[in-house]
Amino acid sequence: MTYDIELFRAQFPALATGTAFFDGPGGTQTPRAVIEAVAGALAGPLSNRGHGNAAERNAEMLVAEARQAMGDLLGADPSGVVFGRSATQLAYDFSRTLAASWSPGDEIVVTRLDHDSNVRPWIQAAERAGATVRWAEFDPESGELTAEAIGAVLSGRTRLVAVTAASNLIGTRPPIAEISQLVHDAGALLYVDGVHLTAHCRVDLAELGADFYACSPYKFLGPHMGVLAARPALLETLVPDKLLAATDAVPERFEYGTLPYELLAGARAAVDVLAGPGAHPERDRREQLTASFALLEKHEDALLRRTEDGLAALPGVRTHSRAARRTPTLLLTFDGHDARDAARHLAERGVNAPSGSFYAIEASRRLGLGDDGGLRVGMAPYTDTEDVDRLLEGLADFLG
Repeated sequence: MTYDIELFRAQFPALATGTAFFDGPGGTQTPRAVIEAVAGALAGPLSNRGHGNAAERNAEMLVAEARQAMGDLLGADPSGVVFGRSATQLAYDFSRTLAASWSPGDEIVVTRLDHDSNVRPWIQAAERAGATVRWAEFDPESGELTAEAIGAVLSGRTRLVAVTAASNLIGTRPPIAEISQLVHDAGALLYVDGVHLTAHCRVDLAELGADFYACSPYKFLGPHMGVLAARPALLETLVPDKLLAATDAVPERFEYGTLPYELLAGARAAVDVLAGPGAHPERDRREQLTASFALLEKHEDALLRRTEDGLAALPGVRTHSRAARRTPTLLLTFDGHDARDAARHLAERGVNAPSGSFYAIEASRRLGLGDDGGLRVGMAPYTDTEDVDRLLEGLADFLG
């Protein structure tokens, strides 16, 4: 089997604009199947969930299909899949719920590598509970966040560790399975931000050892919403604030108000696009996702090598993405040139590669880039070699 990039690209109306999109880490373009699934759900009939009529049953079906699709994508029990407005919102919701059992003297671990949505909610919850926040540092030279760095700040009072599965700024993929073992040996829970990782490789909740795993479908071809996966038995132990009339069943007890059924339809469709033609949810979707991601990783690795080889030939380019295991995501700065000017120059040539710190404020500062960050170049499943060559040509023109 090979990765048919032309067939894949043909599914995306936005690519007809001729733009080369390297802004996938901030949100991918949308395939036609997702657009049609959202529209189809809204065309209905559709109402609040129930079993009394076709509109109610459609709502029930859309929720069940979306939970199954996300379970297949993440190697998780669909009964442990929680939907929310965003990964940030889910982190805040779960931080408040978990912090209800924290007390002074307890410790929470966050990292300098993470997006702020997996840092600030935990810090703020710890402050309200009187718990202590401990920081795990990554090496700014190599970009690595090691299991040893996490282990160094664990203690018998650690209650929770929040860590990214892949940096949205520099692509670093920490060894989550090793970190999980250390965290669980310390008697703590592990909350993993998988927003950036999920777009690039096969995810398995059990293999990672994550107690909670959050992601965002709009980072992997779907609509704007958030998803959290956990073991149903773990969710049963948590008691969030909720309305009196709202169900106490898991996972619904963590979902506030009416779910966005049309977005759930889009999320299910996005998983099917990633799985490839012919995927069948009751039979082989998970198996096909495994095969599809293996092909995608090879495709994106080849694009990354092509990009890095081209960048090495350009004068004054500094690459801050250096970890041994990482996603196809590069953070660049330029000697004597502002990354914001580079982004504007590329945009004028139809190449979208924005600059900034992208909410990874602690990582940007740790890299010595302050709050400004750099130019972020992110591959996506629809990126091809022509896109890469246009990027390199645009940067050569900018630096020349």
